[in-house]
Amino acid sequence: MPLYKIITPSAATQILVWKITESLEELLPQVALNESNVLRFNGMKSELHRRAFLSVRMLLTQKGYTDFDLYYDEFGKPHLKDGKHISISHSHEFSTIVISNQNIGIDLELQREKIVTIAHKFVAAEFSFLKQEFLQDYIQKLTVIWGAKEAIFKIRNEPGISFKDHIEVKSFEIKESRTKAILHFGNLQTLYEIYFEELENFSLVYAFESNLPK
Repeated sequence: MPLYKIITPSAATQILVWKITESLEELLPQVALNESNVLRFNGMKSELHRRAFLSVRMLLTQKGYTDFDLYYDEFGKPHLKDGKHISISHSHEFSTIVISNQNIGIDLELQREKIVTIAHKFVAAEFSFLKQEFLQDYIQKLTVIWGAKEAIFKIRNEPGISFKDHIEVKSFEIKESRTKAILHFGNLQTLYEIYFEELENFSLVYAFESNLPK
């Protein structure tokens, strides 16, 4: 399938989403990989992971980039050679990238009931506004909370950050499509603007540092 959706939060930022319906054999001839990513690709055991990896490169082409414009730092964070910020995520049959003049993080997660059993591992203060008796709403909110914390972690990309202990997502309702979060880490407190939306039964979540111009 071609491009699934484009989201433009600001003039400086664009999010692209791909729904992965192609086979590996259909994707392979359309993508050229740089030497290091050939090694990464060949090391992947899962065909779904391989297809997602290639679909991200298909998304890059939508913005005029190729895999040769992309590199990863020592912590695994992706960068574009022209200096623009990029964040990448994929989950099952969806993949997404965001390209921006601002430092931004993005996460895409399938909403699954399993998240209820692991909530205690990444949720602390947020339990104050979560209502477990409404299961679907609870799952959706937990998925957004996880996605927000993952997106913030992708921005900071620092070892030692705990989703549960260092990142707090403020109260929100799903219909609002936005909230705020605070990272308490080291001697700093950083505020983030969090945005989210539903894509079928997935949650797409992205975060900006709120003190940056939009």
